Amino acid sequence: MKIGAQMYTVRDFCKTAEDGVATLEKLAAMGYKQVQYSGCDAIPPALMRETCDRLGMVIPFSHSPYQRIIGDTEALIEDHRLMGCDCIGLGYIGEAHRNTVECLERFRREMTEPIKKIRDAGMTFAYHNHSFEFAKVEGKMIFDHLLDMFPPEEMNIVLDTYWVQHGGGDVCQWIEKCAGRLKYVHLKDMGMTLDMKQMMTPIGEGSLNFPAILKAFEKAGAVAAFVEQDNCNGEDPLDCMERSLRYLESIGHEA
Repeated sequence: MKIGAQMYTVRDFCKTAEDGVATLEKLAAMGYKQVQYSGCDAIPPALMRETCDRLGMVIPFSHSPYQRIIGDTEALIEDHRLMGCDCIGLGYIGEAHRNTVECLERFRREMTEPIKKIRDAGMTFAYHNHSFEFAKVEGKMIFDHLLDMFPPEEMNIVLDTYWVQHGGGDVCQWIEKCAGRLKYVHLKDMGMTLDMKQMMTPIGEGSLNFPAILKAFEKAGAVAAFVEQDNCNGEDPLDCMERSLRYLESIGHEA
């Protein structure tokens, strides 16, 4: 399993195409060879591909807006084909699609045709979890509703280690539960502030057991794990990304 960089972490450095290209160059210099297209929409797909080709990087998958997935599917597929992506990911669903069983069923209906088009194009659709999926709707976890509504061939899971822990789940248990759906996943560590609030940290600087987590991901079939830190708590996101990669290399995992 290879290690990649989630561009959302460095989104503040990608507000223009020029800045985004410079940020990709910095990630490549650290040693990252894979990036997720997310939070960097200022870099057009053609330029993203051209830059990554020049830097020896690949773009396996994205997070794309829900409205674009359901309303502009064909063009979105072509953008992914241009970038060499084989997976279209959804990073988030709003309350209107999750707070009741009826909401979840509407999400299922709205995604049926887009998923068919994505599969017909030879690509996969993937859903990225947060912690709200561990809340229950009518006595059943939202996460379980989603897994039951979408079979593995229709929906991969971009399992996010921090958000599983934040939701009260056991990370390795959920990796095992999602085996067969895991191709691209997110690595994110959890620490605590002095006033006992959960916080995101670079990998290896929090409390998650990443040697065990990475072993479980590999056993479950994941092929690439992307470092992400939504909130760097005032630190330089690029520095956080480098510290995460150096830690992962120190325990035997390469970009």
